[in-house]
Amino acid sequence: MRNAPLCIAIGPSSFAKEDATPLCMLAETGATVKPNPVGRRLTEGETIAHLQGVDGLLAGLEPLNRAVLESAAPRLKAIARVGVGMTNVDIEAARELGIRVSSTPDGPASAVAEMTVGALLALARNLIPMNEALHGGVWKKMIGFGLEGTSVLLIGYGHIGRRVARLIEAFGARVLWYDPHVEATAADIGARVARLENGLAEAAVVSLHAAGTDCILGSDQFAGMRDGVVLLNAARGELVDEAALVAALDMGKVGAAWFDAFWSEPYEGPLTRYPQVLLTPHAGTYTRQCRRDMEIQAVRNLLRDLEIA
Repeated sequence: MRNAPLCIAIGPSSFAKEDATPLCMLAETGATVKPNPVGRRLTEGETIAHLQGVDGLLAGLEPLNRAVLESAAPRLKAIARVGVGMTNVDIEAARELGIRVSSTPDGPASAVAEMTVGALLALARNLIPMNEALHGGVWKKMIGFGLEGTSVLLIGYGHIGRRVARLIEAFGARVLWYDPHVEATAADIGARVARLENGLAEAAVVSLHAAGTDCILGSDQFAGMRDGVVLLNAARGELVDEAALVAALDMGKVGAAWFDAFWSEPYEGPLTRYPQVLLTPHAGTYTRQCRRDMEIQAVRNLLRDLEIA
């Protein structure tokens, strides 16, 4: 147990903006809190400066590579990620430096799954262009498609993928899923696809929920999809070859898409030129309930790893 006051740095600029409970939990320990100093995602240099003299970090998506972690060692002892993805953290370097790392894998599931289904419904029923037309004084009805009987392929069947499966099954969708790291069980919803190519050939909707940053969908995969497929990405931009996606949009292979995660953020790339692509600023976890739950769990994880609780 540690007697001296802790110094805790906060990475996410939105931390505790909706609910002060996580900050109150830190205050109860007597810790000094260093908030995000720039009001946005920190750069590598800013992260290095932010972590000087810090015992623990409540992390967002700021770069936590070897250089950053080495600059904060040996004082930095724990990193608690507010979220599920860990691709911005050099786990091997953290292990070598004796820095404990945790995440909140359960927290984002409902919020991200709900937003995924919301985006799918908006694209399927053409809600965005009809709304824009009516605001412009044009009464324009557009034919879309319903989810009942529609084949939806989920790439990645972890916490979020399973939640999406439950939600879209309620609409009568035909759920397929592909995840080489997950074995099928009797409790799973939908049918496991043994080969990605088989699922891509069958699905009218493809939704990405895989971990990591290895590219999954490139030119070959787009070529094997049905014409007019709807693509959803709430995971990581790197899972999709951006140039291949643009080509697939130009050819009509991809009829519509939603992206909430990008190759670089803030995103200013070519997808902004396509009206059939719905873009949101990496806001899948941005519900009051989700942010509060993730932040509280991250604080608990951090205090546990710092042996305060």
